[in-house]
Amino acid sequence: MNQMTKRAPKTPSELQKRILGEYESLSNRLQQIARFAVDHPNDMALETIAVIAERAQVQPSAMIRFAKAFGFSGFSDMQRIYQARLAETASSYSERLRRLREEEEQDHGGDPSVHAMLRQFCDANTVSLEHLPEAVDPQDLSRAAQILADTRRVHLCGHRRSFPVVVYLAYALGRIDCDAHLLDGLGGMLGQQSAHMNASDALVAVSFHPYAPETAEVVASAAEVGCPIVVITDSPLSPVAAHADVCFEIHDAELHTFRSLTASMCLAQVLAVGVGLNIDRRRNKAG
Repeated sequence: MNQMTKRAPKTPSELQKRILGEYESLSNRLQQIARFAVDHPNDMALETIAVIAERAQVQPSAMIRFAKAFGFSGFSDMQRIYQARLAETASSYSERLRRLREEEEQDHGGDPSVHAMLRQFCDANTVSLEHLPEAVDPQDLSRAAQILADTRRVHLCGHRRSFPVVVYLAYALGRIDCDAHLLDGLGGMLGQQSAHMNASDALVAVSFHPYAPETAEVVASAAEVGCPIVVITDSPLSPVAAHADVCFEIHDAELHTFRSLTASMCLAQVLAVGVGLNIDRRRNKAG
């Protein structure tokens, strides 16, 4: 079906599914726009085509080609779908953060004191935590906890900014007598560490943009041996999301180019507690 006869999506969810489903068939430039559209839907709804093109680092003409690739007559036609989504979720995380930044800039003239920045980060993290229950599917959370409780060993992989999340999980799971194996790659031995994964184990992989290629390689290796995979990331187009049995898309607060881990750490705590509860139930039944 060519672009002229392709039917345009009618709803935000349909558009999202189409972008994810057709992503691999897009050109490199259109894939670049697709990643931006998936990660920044509110920008797609509110900004002009020139601003969006600048933020996505493409030409405005590429934005028009992107819209037509999904059957729309032009960019404004597609933008109405994003605007409909925003109207449905007016208090969404990114929009609340946008308003928060604007208010803080007005209050402090764009040059806040260090203490004022503390307030900004606290407010932004509060928004992130309030959004977390909406972003996490209860069934996914239960399934992930069950997977980790039923496994022989839990392997944990996360590098760069993600590393604190897996270190915490290694500590927390160890406290409940769960066999947790941290794939830290110390001494360049990540390959040897991950070689012990098998179908009786499980992997928790954490990766945020810019994604660590080491984590993506470990996820691919786990998938090859049939090891169940639980992923914490920030986009369905993340290189670690494709192989996940359960994938959590978490949006932590970001201010002054610094990204928090508050929501991700909260999810990690809940996962550890959930694993502990499942282990206790199994022991009680056995007793």
